Amino acid sequence: MRAAYIEQLGSPDEIRHGELPDPLPGPTDVLVDVIATTVNPVDTFVRSGVFRTPVPFPLVLSRDLVGTVAEAGPGASGFRPGDLVWCNSLGHAGRQGAAAERAVVPADRLYHLPPGVDPEDAVTVVHPGGTAHLALFTHGRVRPGETVFVAGAAGNVGSALLVLAADAGARVVATASPRDADYCRSLGAAEVIDYHAPDLTDRLRAACPDGIDLHIDAFGTNDLTAAVELLAPRGRIVLLAGVAARPVLPVGPFYMKDATIHGFVISHATTAELADAATVLNRLLAAGRLRPRRTERVPLSQLAEAHRRMEKGALRGMRLIVRPDLDR
Repeated sequence: MRAAYIEQLGSPDEIRHGELPDPLPGPTDVLVDVIATTVNPVDTFVRSGVFRTPVPFPLVLSRDLVGTVAEAGPGASGFRPGDLVWCNSLGHAGRQGAAAERAVVPADRLYHLPPGVDPEDAVTVVHPGGTAHLALFTHGRVRPGETVFVAGAAGNVGSALLVLAADAGARVVATASPRDADYCRSLGAAEVIDYHAPDLTDRLRAACPDGIDLHIDAFGTNDLTAAVELLAPRGRIVLLAGVAARPVLPVGPFYMKDATIHGFVISHATTAELADAATVLNRLLAAGRLRPRRTERVPLSQLAEAHRRMEKGALRGMRLIVRPDLDR
């Protein structure tokens, strides 16, 4: 099969495009013919070694796929050849990735795609959507009626946070650029504030008079001084972006509010947590509520350039659909 892979950690220059042996599924695995994959920041972290995880070499890259079942092992009940399926947790922790014509997926990490959902739309949102679900529910414990603040709400994870939080009955306040305000409102934000506003903290305080119950910064700035000031009693801060951020935590005000702070990466999610997220994501995909804003198709042979664009920040608001068949 054709694949995009690396033989050592490093820059995008390490990415090769060529032939590898077809993967062989085990008894509880499913062999999937890949329709499409995509590129996430975490893919660049694995490739470069910023996120340390056990990987075999050569390592096929990429987390996410949508495809059709080619073969299911005897212990992979519920999957049959021809089924449309998706996964968002390959390419790390010893598992090969999705940037290939075929991929092996453990059955407990594979989910059916709802009827009528466009596979290309799905592959672009299952990773940011899974991250958003973990932030809001697994770690953020959001409840109906609470106020959720999302910084950087127009991005891929930020927009998924808006959709999922609004769907859960929370009141969502967001920051974004003025040109993205209407887009954020269309996804469920009750109020959108310009993140460049010099009086941003004052405006957020006015928009959240009872404080913020759940604070999530999808942009990665992580200004914990302002976050703690704006928290409601027993408010929660969830950290999910900003690998290089080193903010100061105002400990006194933080503990006086009985506040909590929790950081996570989707790579550490359990299969049960991922399956819970998949149930919600499938419902929102089927309803047409979870979808990409802008997409671009690229062939598998251009994965190295896609990684370069991701690392340069040239893909904000854009989701790449990486298709192996475009190289034929």
